[in-house]
Amino acid sequence: MLTSPHFWVLSFTSFVDYVVPRNFRLLEELEKGEKGTGDGLCSYGIDDSVDNLVNMEYWLGTIFGPGHTVHENRIYSLRIYCGENYPNKPPQVKFVSQISMKGVDPKTGVVSAEQIGVLKNWRPTMTMLTLLKELRLEMASPDNKKRPQPEEGKKFTSSAGHPW
Repeated sequence: MLTSPHFWVLSFTSFVDYVVPRNFRLLEELEKGEKGTGDGLCSYGIDDSVDNLVNMEYWLGTIFGPGHTVHENRIYSLRIYCGENYPNKPPQVKFVSQISMKGVDPKTGVVSAEQIGVLKNWRPTMTMLTLLKELRLEMASPDNKKRPQPEEGKKFTSSAGHPW
């Protein structure tokens, strides 16, 4: 089974494996993101202020806060980094909008791969939309739905010289 950093394996049956180049997978995700597939509560697209369509590493995401929680009526911005091993390895994620949430560093907004289930249990068949939807579900979890939040509109600061 080929699992180089630039390819991922999709198994339809235990007998046939299809290897799709990384950039084809990311182009497919870009197309779906641009079309706005889904319920409209999460969206994503390439961050063309940092990246180009050659590497397709830096992405932007948006999550509309879930209803009946402290996140309701808030819009959260995120940065997503899909390294050369994506989708075999999960992307790195950072909230741009300040949020108080279990599994998110309160100083940087970086989402912990060890504490957030979708990243901890990542599979190559998962997508950025899956990631955003799962983070939205986590916002509505008992640990997070009533947690006091920073003032709306505040942002985490970026590291100098780095898009994060």
